[in-house]
Amino acid sequence: MTLSTSSNFARPDDAFRAIVEAHRGLNDEQSADFDAALVLILANHIGDIEVLREAITLAKRRMIDMSQQQQQQQ
Repeated sequence: MTLSTSSNFARPDDAFRAIVEAHRGLNDEQSADFDAALVLILANHIGDIEVLREAITLAKRRMIDMSQQQQQQQ
């Protein structure tokens, strides 16, 4: 299995909205805990360590890219 980076949702906006709605009413700590729980549940669902490693690498790269873009805008 390889990491899919394109949307697999028929209605991706609904998926995004569901995640946003799940955070409604949570404070920052609860929101972070929710995110961590959701990541672990979905990682278990994937069940492929190589795909998980690829996703981790991609997420880290995106965070670094965003940080660099913010620094350039300052």
